[in-house]
Amino acid sequence: MRAVTWQGRHKISVETVPDPEIVNPRDAILKVSSTAICGSDLHLYDGYIPGMRAGDVVGHEFMGEIVEVGPSSTLKKGQRVVVPFTISCGQCFFCEKQQYSACDNGNPSETRDASEVLMGHAMGAAFGYAHLTGGYAGGQADYVRIPYSDVGPVVIPDDLADEDVLFLSDILPTGWQAAINADIEPGDTVAVWGCGPVGLFTIQSALLLGAGRVVAIDHFPARLALARQLGAEILDYREVNVREALDEMTGGIGPDACIDCVGMESHGFTPDNILDQVKAQFYAATERPHALRQAILACRKGGRLSIPGVYGGFADKFPLGQLMEKGLTVKSGQTHVQRYTGELLEMIREGKFDTTSLISHYAPLEDAAEMYRHWHGDQDSYTKIILKPGLEKGAVKTMKEMEHA
Repeated sequence: MRAVTWQGRHKISVETVPDPEIVNPRDAILKVSSTAICGSDLHLYDGYIPGMRAGDVVGHEFMGEIVEVGPSSTLKKGQRVVVPFTISCGQCFFCEKQQYSACDNGNPSETRDASEVLMGHAMGAAFGYAHLTGGYAGGQADYVRIPYSDVGPVVIPDDLADEDVLFLSDILPTGWQAAINADIEPGDTVAVWGCGPVGLFTIQSALLLGAGRVVAIDHFPARLALARQLGAEILDYREVNVREALDEMTGGIGPDACIDCVGMESHGFTPDNILDQVKAQFYAATERPHALRQAILACRKGGRLSIPGVYGGFADKFPLGQLMEKGLTVKSGQTHVQRYTGELLEMIREGKFDTTSLISHYAPLEDAAEMYRHWHGDQDSYTKIILKPGLEKGAVKTMKEMEHA
């Protein structure tokens, strides 16, 4: 089969790799119909996530048709499913608490030791995201093996198109959990750093949960326009002092909740971020947490901080004193996808989420290397890319072209 592989920093290639096989009784094999490039895939592309090996198959947002099942799988051949990026057993201490991304059984023993040293405890498992999270082949491929297929996959009704539901795999539940973790109260002012796909779903989620105002912070015009379209007020951090603007908008109090949807690679030319970039180039630091620092300083006293953005290691100049003195409540973590997919699927059917306006391009799987370059360097015009296995190489279309096809 054909699959998108990581070959090193800024090196992605589509290669022929062995077809997946049933390994355990709870496995299933999926024929992929749609798979997306996630913002957190750029951390792999930039070489900031340890534990990658040349030839690893990447991708953790995907869906398709079940073509083979193990004897203990609850799925059936021919079913159309979306697969959560988290690989969770459903039976361990954490899964029983619905903390699925912390599953203690998904990460196999041969890859646990390194993540225990780095993180204090073994990380949960995920598709296509380094050997620290299990070394599982990802879903940017023709086929993929689904461990614990009786726990994760969401069966999709035939009347819903791929683009309606694909993002149940990651970014929609991630935005939803980000807003839930912010403990939003009716009428709250919520500030969201980053208007990428997760940020856009976080904006929608915050409004659905009762926020009175959502302020979106970014610098890409197209993303800011999408945020405004979804109901947010916008701040371009190149044009305003974000902290001063948020103070003015809230009468000097600050936002009730701040949500960092940026993660470890903040943009910008502030002194702290420039120093972070220099250190990262020489591997003297793993994070560029300017957005997180700004969120902590901007949040009101006694406010809430939610961190869905991906971080991978240690951060310098972290404003711990400000966090403590202001009495902020912090919630973070990888998304417990399986906890939310049922209610979110129903909300999609009810039209409560706009799941398609962020899609900018459809492309064949064979064009993945070019799409990664665009996703990395042209984020204003490439807001979300869906790869389609089986399409002829070069058949890249914008969302508008697909709508008129």
